[in-house]
Amino acid sequence: MLVKEVKPINFIFYRTETTVDNLINLVPIAKELFKEAVQLQLHITGPIHWHYFGFTDNQKPFTLEIALPVSAIVPDYDGKLHFKRSEPFKCVTTIHEGGWNEIPSSYNKMMQFITKHKMEPSMMNREIYINSDFQNPDANVTEIQIGIY
Repeated sequence: MLVKEVKPINFIFYRTETTVDNLINLVPIAKELFKEAVQLQLHITGPIHWHYFGFTDNQKPFTLEIALPVSAIVPDYDGKLHFKRSEPFKCVTTIHEGGWNEIPSSYNKMMQFITKHKMEPSMMNREIYINSDFQNPDANVTEIQIGIY
């Protein structure tokens, strides 16, 4: 586990209200983000992020942003996606290697670390998909960031 502050990042993103059961249906959104960034002639500066806001329970809805880091924000953009520059993000982070169905165990370890060190979660989490291998999930590499105050 590591505590760090992530510097601001420019993103093109898609926002929705969803539940855990619906996450698998949102995977194709990444293709749309890449397509739009390329059409706008933006440099892609990192892997896909999923940003979770207000996620507290597997059964309750929460806000999800699927985001792609890009070199610039397009002024006067009028499409179905959005742009933003994030704020600095203080977080506890770890690298999860393996299938996404095993991610809850990494979150549990992180929450134990946060509790042990008397930190306060901010109710915003990020998952950065460094490698997503749909043929061999054991090869997945995901950086998990839990926001803290």
